[in-house]
Amino acid sequence: MDLMTFLGALTGMGVIVFVLSAGGMLRFLLNWEAIILIFGGTAGSIMIAYPWASLQWMKSSVMLVMFPPKRPPINVLVTTIVRYAELAKKNGVDSLAAEIRTSPHPFLTDACQMMLDGVDIHILRERMENDINTTRLRHQQQANIFNSAGTFAPIFGLLGTLIGVVQVLRNISNPAMMGSSMAIAMTASFYGIFSANFLFLPIASKLGYYSDEDILSREIIAKGVLSVYEGDVPWLVSKKLEGYLSLALRRKAKAIAK
Repeated sequence: MDLMTFLGALTGMGVIVFVLSAGGMLRFLLNWEAIILIFGGTAGSIMIAYPWASLQWMKSSVMLVMFPPKRPPINVLVTTIVRYAELAKKNGVDSLAAEIRTSPHPFLTDACQMMLDGVDIHILRERMENDINTTRLRHQQQANIFNSAGTFAPIFGLLGTLIGVVQVLRNISNPAMMGSSMAIAMTASFYGIFSANFLFLPIASKLGYYSDEDILSREIIAKGVLSVYEGDVPWLVSKKLEGYLSLALRRKAKAIAK
């Protein structure tokens, strides 16, 4: 499991449980009517907003947040591609056949294999660009689903509050019924705000971060493989990829600042 996801979930839940326990409200929190309204209503809205082709990947997206795959650091990719350039310049492109078996990234393996198969460089470039664009689009769609859920959930919380207020007004002469109605109103708002800011939006943010990392890795690989294919010397390949390395460091610094 991703350590930061685990620590974040543990910290957030711990704070909420502590505050509710200190106020004596924890026993009133379990309200099935509010839970069904918020999560059922949000799920229904998501199903209306997105087709099944996108929704079927939601489970994989949640698993990605909890158990992210191991991706090679950017500097490892750059070092590997420069080494490939040295081998190709010294012994020819065919000498990379043995090296790509231990490639740190599957996209690099596929790209080098196409290069070894003699695929035209223009076709190779187009193929890699299409792969990058398709991957970016798929990642954006998954992040957008959770962003939408984070937008819908608080609105359903507000709807639950309005329903609770209406029930209070209808039972204004019955104090016992007024109490249960107010419980629906308050817990609905809680679940709506809680699910949006503790589940849906954080998942969307982490998916966006992982997407940026993946796309950047693929862009570096595409640039490096094309440079090797064109016969550039290792020094020039390294210089071409240094700009991507600086971009990766800037993105990482920006993410930490947020």
